Amino acid sequence: MAVLIDVYEQQYAVLTADITSKIGNLSNSAVSDVKHAISELDKLIEEVKELLEQMGLEVHDMKQCDQPKMKTRLESYRAELRRLEHEFSKAKINFIERDGDAGMSYRSDVSDSLYSQHVSLNEEQKQRLLDNSERIERAGKNLIAGYQVLLETEDVGNQVLRDLHSQRETIQRARNRLRDTDAELNRSTRIINGMIARSLQHRFILSAISIVFCLAVISTIYFSYSS
Repeated sequence: MAVLIDVYEQQYAVLTADITSKIGNLSNSAVSDVKHAISELDKLIEEVKELLEQMGLEVHDMKQCDQPKMKTRLESYRAELRRLEHEFSKAKINFIERDGDAGMSYRSDVSDSLYSQHVSLNEEQKQRLLDNSERIERAGKNLIAGYQVLLETEDVGNQVLRDLHSQRETIQRARNRLRDTDAELNRSTRIINGMIARSLQHRFILSAISIVFCLAVISTIYFSYSS
């Protein structure tokens, strides 16, 4: 990329030197040669403008560390081109004032050319305006579509929040029922444990009574045989 910039700068130096030379010779040229010289200068200036645009693209793609210095040089090149265009305009005005009828003829040709360029620019501007209008219209439609999607997304989000809230309430009620069930199970467990304890107590009492009864019967039989 740096090599390409160097080539562009060399081309710029050659072109601007040629433009400076031709502008200097313009005041000494014959009337018959002026129109051709001016046409060549117009082409050279356009070529320099295109060259500066290419340089600008290359500078834009350069590394960040190299850009500031190159941007400064590019601005100086553009300023020099503006100066050359100003000198070129002054040379054309001097030619028109100096050469009377020939100058008036050239001025008429220039006016016709400028008018054609103006009409062309107006058509181009109209087309650009139409293109911009279409882009703005498309952008507006995209914004409307995006806004509708946003509203739909918001509705979906609200519905999800409502569902989550309903599910939370359901879970809370289920948790409360679970707590109640757990409390009932605890009470049932205590009751069952009490019943088991009383059953064991009754069984113990019955066993003790059975043992006492058996002892009484045995004692009665024993004393009966003894007597």
